[in-house]
Amino acid sequence: MNTSIRSSATQTQTSALESNKVLRNTYALLSLTLLFSAITAGASLLLQLPHPGIIISLVGFFGLYFLTTKLRNSIWGLPSVFALTGFMGYTLGPIIGHYLSMPGGGTIVMNAMAMTGLIFLSLSAYVLTTRKNFSFMGGFLMVGILLAFFAGLAAVFFQIPALALAVSAMFVLLMSGFILYETSNILHGGETNYIMATVSLYVSIYNLFTSLLQILGFLGGDE
Repeated sequence: MNTSIRSSATQTQTSALESNKVLRNTYALLSLTLLFSAITAGASLLLQLPHPGIIISLVGFFGLYFLTTKLRNSIWGLPSVFALTGFMGYTLGPIIGHYLSMPGGGTIVMNAMAMTGLIFLSLSAYVLTTRKNFSFMGGFLMVGILLAFFAGLAAVFFQIPALALAVSAMFVLLMSGFILYETSNILHGGETNYIMATVSLYVSIYNLFTSLLQILGFLGGDE
């Protein structure tokens, strides 16, 4: 019996050490990808590159996402992550440029950036401090993201500003929930691949930032 207890304790300790390792690697890679994405966004903004459009953006994102998923267990997974986040940074440049061209656009962008950072850090700290398990949110979040995604496409193609604003508000809530879910998933051993954990958190931060931009832009007179 004592042997079983010791074995169980050892397994628990090993699992905790592995989770902490994944967490450290995830935050290290996430920091680098955010920096790289900021550089590509800045380059896109300075060069005044046009936005690739919704179709190319979706094809580029999903293509690079599936490539990263396929390569996640090999050394080529890292270049794939930077290709994905660099591409998303490039698409972000023209979006930021649009808001910077507005009266008070600099304030809108900085506020969206500050709010994104505050939300991410606060939610991550909450999970790491309380160690609560938010795995129960997985199904709800996936359904919500799919609904919001298709509603967002409808808002773009049919040019419905009110729907676009509602979708942005939905994405702020959904991405906040996803940060809780993914951080908890890493902490409790549900996600053991730091490359995929990085991609999940990066996409949440990206969507959170762009959604806040749209909401603050609307409040500032964008629409």
